[in-house]
Amino acid sequence: MQKRKTILIDLDGVLNTYKGKYDENKLPDIRLGAREFVEELNKDYDLILFTTRNSLGASRWLMENKIDKYFKNVTNVKIPAYLYLDDRAIGFNGDYKKTLEQIEDFKVYWK
Repeated sequence: MQKRKTILIDLDGVLNTYKGKYDENKLPDIRLGAREFVEELNKDYDLILFTTRNSLGASRWLMENKIDKYFKNVTNVKIPAYLYLDDRAIGFNGDYKKTLEQIEDFKVYWK
């Protein structure tokens, strides 16, 4: 049996409705379609929640939204993975000049 690849998925702005107003005591609601998205991904990949938030609170959020069964773990450590899914990321394509331009022009989708 072939080992499944791992995908790290960010919480804020990817799975929830975060729009830049951080509140350490309240996690935003789950995004429309997120449950179906992780259910589909989980068919072929091992999923790990990647967040800078408190891991206990993030784990509780997964349970409250009934998607905890799709995740192997919650971490704030960038562990080796096939793919990292984040709303604040730029994929490096080997060209520093283009990457600098992307950084200068970067805007999260919710702004």
